[in-house]
Parts: sequence; structure tokens; C-alpha cells
Amino acid sequence: MNDFHIQAIGLMSGTSLDGLDVCCCTFHSQADKWSFRIDCAKGYSYPEELKQKLGTGAQEMSALEFITFHSTYGKYLGERVNEFIQEFGVHPDIIASHGHTIFHEPQKKIMYQIGDGAAIAAETRIPAVSDFRRLDIMLGGQGAPLVPIGDRLLFANYDYCLNIGGFSNISFEQDGKRIAFDISPVNYVINHYCRQIGLEFDRDGDIARQGNICQPLLEELNGMEFYHQSGPKSLGREWVETQVYPMLERYGLSLEDKLRTFYEHAAYQIFRVIKAYPRPAGNGKLLITGGGAFNKFLVERIGALCPCEIVIPDRQIIEYKEALIFAFLGALYMADEPSCLASVTGAPMDNIGGGMLFKIN
Repeated sequence: MNDFHIQAIGLMSGTSLDGLDVCCCTFHSQADKWSFRIDCAKGYSYPEELKQKLGTGAQEMSALEFITFHSTYGKYLGERVNEFIQEFGVHPDIIASHGHTIFHEPQKKIMYQIGDGAAIAAETRIPAVSDFRRLDIMLGGQGAPLVPIGDRLLFANYDYCLNIGGFSNISFEQDGKRIAFDISPVNYVINHYCRQIGLEFDRDGDIARQGNICQPLLEELNGMEFYHQSGPKSLGREWVETQVYPMLERYGLSLEDKLRTFYEHAAYQIFRVIKAYPRPAGNGKLLITGGGAFNKFLVERIGALCPCEIVIPDRQIIEYKEALIFAFLGALYMADEPSCLASVTGAPMDNIGGGMLFKIN
């Protein structure tokens, strides 16, 4: 591709249920090199009823209720985009929506990202692309993570790109290939326990900082089979609910001790990955983004264990990097370039994610 220029809006809703991130970016490709500029970005908190449906309610719906919710949530996304466009005065060429993960069991070829792309396009009158994971999963891949293509093409100055959201995931170059995978649950678990005492999250890690590590629990967590699997791998809420929560409840710990032990587990798993893939030129630079980058105690524990130079970027990149990269997936879709990397997902080939472009003449 000689020269390509596009403005795209990316929509991101993560498993931690923080809300909807909207990011409008301009992308430019020249001589196979991509550059980007964040034009504007904003987060929208979810109403409590919608948060409940996205959290656990959707899995318990009848087929009719589920498909209705798929449409109404798509309309909700379109309405937020219209608010965003009106507030910031932008006119994007395309909207790229992650949707919200309801089911993710790639070993069964089951996944569902709720939020109808057709409803987004109908509401905004702007072309919309969504359902980025399905083709990769049907090809036999994990359908995740999707961010590494953006790490490779937009954040190549860093040796490791670590995102800490509901789950932690990492991406890096190894022998000319992009390697990426989910590491462990993080905010999905932390926020679950904080909500039990009426808090949305553990601000700065202050609750966990007051606790003590339960060594037997820590060893049991670190011994879980997933952490010793090789190759492309990804995590979903089903695994946390059936494997992690029962383990955390088994020891009868206080909230402080439970969280302190879990923080150490999350930090240790990040350390294990970096130790297994050292940089030949030294310790390397570790970029940390996602909501977990604001958790001072968690970042302290990662820094205490990992030998890397830790880089915490500006707030806009921390908060909106995933939405930025979903906007980039929309740009790649329009440029007819792959967004799902076989080396990352385990599919037999790179592929262009995005189920359908919904376009109104």
C-alpha cells in the first residue's frame, strides 16, 4: 500500500465492566509504515442494569431475550457514538466495535461479542465493522488477543506491551513473529471482590496493601494448569468462575488477605512470562496500559519482581489504548490488511477480522 489515510472510531467494552471507551483516531500508512494520532476520547459509565446484564445476566437469558439484547445494546453503542460525535465535532469514516464478550470458549468454537454492528450503523449512519473474533475461532484459533497487531505496528518501540484489564495480556516479538497471549485474570477478580463491599475497584491497591500473603493459596493459584500450557492461549470468565473463585474461597481469608495473595499471584505470572522471554539486548522496556496501570500497589509488585524498565504512558494511552487499537482494526479492515495474526491466535493463517461491514448508501 503506497498511501492510506482514514479516521476511525474504536469502541471497547472490557470484562472488568468499567464502561464503554470511545476513541477517535486518524491513521496514516505510507511505505508500509503506520502512524496514528488520537483526536479525542471519552469513557461512558454503564447504568447499573446494563452492567448486570453484561456481567452475568446475558448468559442466563433465553434465546429470544439474548438476541433482543444484542440489538438493544448495539443501539446503545450507536447512541453513545452519536453523543461523542456531537460533543467533539468529528466525522469518522468508519466505526469499529469490539462489542462485549459474553461467551468465549474457543476450544468449543463458541464465542459471542454482543452489540449488533448493524444497529450501530443504523443509529449513526456511519459504516460499522464488528465481530472481529469469529472467523479466527472458526479457523481453529483463539480469536484473541486482537491488540497485538496494533502493538506491532503502532508501539514497536517497546520490548513488551502489557495490558492489565479484566485479564492481563502481553505481546512481544520473538524470532520475527509476534507472540501474544493472556497471562492471568486481574481486575475481573479484584473488582468482583470489591463489589461485595460496595466498591467498584481497589483504588491504588489500598485494600490489598493491608493484607498478608497466604502462601498455600499462592502456590495453588500459581500451580494451575493454564499457566504451564504453551502456545497461543486465552482466558474467559468461565475459567475464572469454575477454577479461580472456588480456590480463593477455600481458605476462609479476609478480603485484605485474599486480595494481597491474588495481587502477588498476578504480578508473579507477569514476571514468569518476562523471565521466559528475555530480551537479548538487556532487560527491555515494558509498556503497561489498561486500568491496572493506575493501581499503584500492583505496579509496585510487578516492578519488584520484573527486571524490566517499566513505562507508564500518558493517561490517554493508558485508558484508551484498546479502543485506539480497535479503531486501528477498522482501518486495517478498510485497507484489506490482516488484523488477526496466526502466530498470536494459533489459527492456520493470518486473517482479516470483522464479520461484516454495515454500510448505508
